Amino acid sequence: MGEVNKQAVEQYLENNPQFAKEYFDKKLKPETIGALFNDRKVEVKDGASFKDLCKLEESDIVFEMMVEMQDTNDIDKQMHKVVQRIVTLVNADRGSMFIMRSRNGIPELATRLFDVTRNSELQANLVAPESEIVFPYDIGLVGWTAHTRKVQNIADVKKDSHFSDFVDKQTAYTTSNILAAPILLGKEVLAVFMLVNKIDEPHFSKLDQEVFAKYLNFASLGLKYSHLNYLYNVESRRTQVLLWSANKVFEELTDIERQFHKALYTVRIYLNVERYSVALLDMTKQKEFFDEWPILMGEAEPYKGPKTPDGREIIFYKIIDYLLVGKEEIKVIPSPPADHWSLVSGLPTYVAENGFKGPVDETGWVIKNVLSLPIVNKKEEIVGIATFYNRKDGKPFDEHDEQIIEGLTQFLGWSVLNTDAYDKMNKLENRRDIAAEMLMYHSKCSNKELQTILKTKEKINKEIEDCEQNEMIKILKEELPDPKVVDLYEFHFSDIPVSEFDLIKCGIKCFFEINAVQKFKVPPEVLTRWMYTIRKGYRDITYHNWRHGFNVGQTMFTLLMTGKIKKYYTDLEAFAMVAAAFCHDIDHRGTNNLYQMKSAAPLAKLHGSSIMERHHLEYSKTLLQDESINIFQNLNKRQFETVMHLMEVAIIATDLALYFKKRTMFKKIVDHIEQTQNEEEAIKYISCDPTKKEIVMAMMMTGCDLSAITKPWEVQSKVALMVANEFWEQGDLERTVLEQQPIPMMDRNKAAELPKLQCGFIDFVCTFVYKEFSRFHKEITPMLDGLLNNRVHWKSLADEYEEKMKAIEEKKKQEEEAATKGNGDEGGKSKTCAIV
Repeated sequence: MGEVNKQAVEQYLENNPQFAKEYFDKKLKPETIGALFNDRKVEVKDGASFKDLCKLEESDIVFEMMVEMQDTNDIDKQMHKVVQRIVTLVNADRGSMFIMRSRNGIPELATRLFDVTRNSELQANLVAPESEIVFPYDIGLVGWTAHTRKVQNIADVKKDSHFSDFVDKQTAYTTSNILAAPILLGKEVLAVFMLVNKIDEPHFSKLDQEVFAKYLNFASLGLKYSHLNYLYNVESRRTQVLLWSANKVFEELTDIERQFHKALYTVRIYLNVERYSVALLDMTKQKEFFDEWPILMGEAEPYKGPKTPDGREIIFYKIIDYLLVGKEEIKVIPSPPADHWSLVSGLPTYVAENGFKGPVDETGWVIKNVLSLPIVNKKEEIVGIATFYNRKDGKPFDEHDEQIIEGLTQFLGWSVLNTDAYDKMNKLENRRDIAAEMLMYHSKCSNKELQTILKTKEKINKEIEDCEQNEMIKILKEELPDPKVVDLYEFHFSDIPVSEFDLIKCGIKCFFEINAVQKFKVPPEVLTRWMYTIRKGYRDITYHNWRHGFNVGQTMFTLLMTGKIKKYYTDLEAFAMVAAAFCHDIDHRGTNNLYQMKSAAPLAKLHGSSIMERHHLEYSKTLLQDESINIFQNLNKRQFETVMHLMEVAIIATDLALYFKKRTMFKKIVDHIEQTQNEEEAIKYISCDPTKKEIVMAMMMTGCDLSAITKPWEVQSKVALMVANEFWEQGDLERTVLEQQPIPMMDRNKAAELPKLQCGFIDFVCTFVYKEFSRFHKEITPMLDGLLNNRVHWKSLADEYEEKMKAIEEKKKQEEEAATKGNGDEGGKSKTCAIV
């Protein structure tokens, strides 16, 4: 054959026009080009195969498929077109698409497009949810294709062990050969496409398989995009569900019913369901004994129904039903009967086994599919059942719905901790109120006790309620002691000759003397009840008892009046300071803050610092909540807040741990006062500065608390022994209960060292207080004199103790030397014989 060149070809075509026409008709297809640019569909003729199509027609089909894939809202329509094209191209009888999903943790394939032929309509091939054919992974060639993630080209299905004729029996169709392939997203199976029965040939060829795989790439793009879009929607819904439920859960803490209702109602638009209900379970684990009696006596049948994993009888005490179809409606069903529709149909197993399809209520609403999950708290207890009915798009619930609902129910379950904590808090508050009521009953001054001081019955034959204020004030003043007789204004006051009952009267007298009763309209019966109640609030312990409480109150009164410190304070502030002093150690247990922490006492857990002092403050405030003993009841709001603040500062200041922090500040104030030119300037310097007033008051509380060390020796020596005994009692507790060695001050075995310890306490703690106060006001000098006098006595006793200890040591040393010398003499003699 000669050489073929351009000129020869052109010459041949010109000489053979018929051949040229047939050639271009076959290769170029002008109508195809026109349809492509005019946006018209190209019909693929019956019987045409892939090898008969020209390259331009193939491009046209691809272009058409790409245009249709732009419609992301209808993936079923896209996939229907793809399956139709593939069925036509490979000349298959029909094709189907199975969508992968998972329910209850079990993967399965369900028909989405079934029996697609080259001429069938989408509506005829689209499978409704109720008509789905479902294949688990271990059944049929469809399941095997998804399991292996590989293309399956089966020439004869009867010879393949994985083939299942289940569908053939249902449809009266005979399957001969199958070509199936999975659509993958990574390692995840999205769908399986299947072609059935090759026309005019015994089976699908390798070329058919290549065409199938080639065009499934376009299906893969559409499915992946649709799946990712669906996952985005799922994650968006999940996020909104969790965010809004968290918002509402922490907004409502009162009870589980209100909490669940607020959360579930708020997230309803993200759940994508027609209806849902929440059934709340009775959390009772143990029946009351009176409920058990009829069963034990045979008068009632025992419970034979199902139980929760933790052994509780399944009793729903309330159901909240949310209907979201049409007009939204919420129904609350308390104590629902066992045959209520939401309890029966709420179990997926019941729906599956009984085919429950009929209307369930008066609206004619019908159950199609159900998703039911337990709401489990952090203790792994089921507190309720959340049941969701009918996805709005008509499709069955899938694993993504399960994940959203599971996240919601888990969050609701964990949030039960909030309501549990709230419930416990309420119970604790109720117990506290009950305890406070019991405490108040036993510690509050009774009417009978009130009459022992405020003798209205005896004097005027009237009950307290029937008396005028002037009458009661007159009667009360007659019962109160003369301040001069009991040395109420003196620093050397001693409570020892006074009974505890009379100390109550002395305390009441202090408030009359500072003019608080008249100025602040304190009802006399209220003041008497308060003072009597304060006395009862002190425990009967060795030292920190009512007598100590009164002594601190009396010293505060004396510092204000005799010590002339009241000029820096208003009458209201003086009122608060004296009241705080009287109740500064109320309910003291006889042990210090350190012991509370070591023993992990409840008070230590409640208060982080100044443990006992904060307890005394809280106790005092609790008493004031009762109007019948609230001596500040006639103050206005601002005055009352001022009093509460001053009481807090005063009582907390008695913590000796804080004493060393305020010493320097107090000294600066005293130094400045010494340099002032006149009294007016000194008063202005302190009274115009609330901080300076508080510092002075705090140091006054310390001076009052330690005032026993300044009393006459006859009194101080006795009080010191009481203090020591209380310390030793704590030391005994540390040794026996805590199994710790107490410090020397609290060690009973070192009682003889008490004088030495007292001298150290005076030098290290007390001297500064009273030395500075004597500089501050010379009227307070008697306290420093008493302190120094007592130190002389304690030093003398300490010296005597040291002399005795030296004598004992000297005698012991002499005895040891004599024993050593005697042993030396015996060492020079023979131990076996003696020379006579």
